[in-house]
Amino acid sequence: MKKISVFLFALTLLGTGAFAAPSVEKPSGVQLTVYNQNFALIKEVRGLTLDKGINFVSVPDVAATIQPDTVAIKSLLSPNAFVVREQNYQYDLINPATILNKSIGKRVLVRRFNGGTFQVAEGTLLSSEGGVVIQTADGVLLNPSGEIQVLELPGGLVSRPTLVWKLESAKSGAGRAEISYLANQITWKADYVAVIDAKDERVDITGWVTLSNNSGATYENASLNLMAGDVNRISGNRYRDGAVGAVFSSASMKAEPQFAEKSLFEYHLYTLKDKTTVKNRETKQISLLAASDVPVQKQFIYDGRKGWWGPWRIASYRPGESYDASTNKKVNVFVELMNSKQNNLGMPLPKGIVRVYKSEEGSNQHFIGEDSIDHTPKDEKIRLYLGDAFDIVGEHARINFRRIDTRTVEETFRITLRNHKDSPVTVTAIEHLVSDWSITQSSHKYYKKDASTVEIPVTIPKDGEVQITYTARTHW
Repeated sequence: MKKISVFLFALTLLGTGAFAAPSVEKPSGVQLTVYNQNFALIKEVRGLTLDKGINFVSVPDVAATIQPDTVAIKSLLSPNAFVVREQNYQYDLINPATILNKSIGKRVLVRRFNGGTFQVAEGTLLSSEGGVVIQTADGVLLNPSGEIQVLELPGGLVSRPTLVWKLESAKSGAGRAEISYLANQITWKADYVAVIDAKDERVDITGWVTLSNNSGATYENASLNLMAGDVNRISGNRYRDGAVGAVFSSASMKAEPQFAEKSLFEYHLYTLKDKTTVKNRETKQISLLAASDVPVQKQFIYDGRKGWWGPWRIASYRPGESYDASTNKKVNVFVELMNSKQNNLGMPLPKGIVRVYKSEEGSNQHFIGEDSIDHTPKDEKIRLYLGDAFDIVGEHARINFRRIDTRTVEETFRITLRNHKDSPVTVTAIEHLVSDWSITQSSHKYYKKDASTVEIPVTIPKDGEVQITYTARTHW
């Protein structure tokens, strides 16, 4: 379909086109509570002047993604200042397509430039779906070139999404009202940057809030609250996460936190101390926290049966099936720290991605991995998987199998760990056992972590090798 310019002739639009111009002021106060599930609660305080009797009040500068069934209005001066008789959300917006659709059956002009002069044809608009059809005295025009001039603006159109209330007031006068509603496509997330020192013993952490607003409205000079937690919502109200990645920063300079944190019901609320403007189609980043010199512990983990004998296979295990050797040789690298005041942290941390950098001599920093964390209360451990060790290799094999009776087997496993680094390392081997099991012999001390997991920590000398063997008896 050709591009069409629509001329609006003798256009006068008051309010919504259906009611008189509203007597309502711009917001004098905005409170924005954003949830990390892609929606927000907006509260606005507006001056309101009503006449005695029925008033139609329209507010045209609301979010385009508003949930109409969540809208509420109340008087702040007197709870009985007015009664809400009707509440409407109008979103049939003025644009060329809607104007043409609502002008079917009306007279229009077609203006075309031909041979150095303008030619004007008058007719009746018959259709605008899939193309423009105009009945003229000379015939039917199909998708005519040029511009279509509409002689009058159809009723019921608004220039932007608009809330309209029918209010009944007991008396005339000015007052103040609070308008509140939920809107979608505005969300936030936390991102963290962690810089580990040269000895892998301390870490500086910077937290950032990334706020993305695609709700269709700008919130001027707003009080900003961020709600962290898993708030239950009906599935039809869930929207995708539109947040973006965080910027890189160092926590070397101690700064006062910009957010005040407190518990609210079973969630946590982070309130920005200063007001801010959140523009439509804007991504804003605000510093959440800065903690330096946090103790951290690096861990090497070898799960020889990962991807070969993981928890997903335990339920379908059949004794005697062949699984004599694993192809997994990767030793995973983790870092672990405690979110406590003693460690210069202690703030409940919203879920997000932690990007980890490594410092070396000369102040150089290099990216070494990232992992996500869930909502983490104070005094809980944070464990980050950063990647796989280059110079540490593991091998896992079953070296013996014996069936004792129809429901009991005995198996011997060998775990080989080789360290090609120029210093000793400690590696924890993870083993998965099923059903009614017991370890009858082991070359190294082991720890039962849970009903199906055993941990075996060993220290491997530089350029050395350690072999772990154990025998397990399983009855089912």
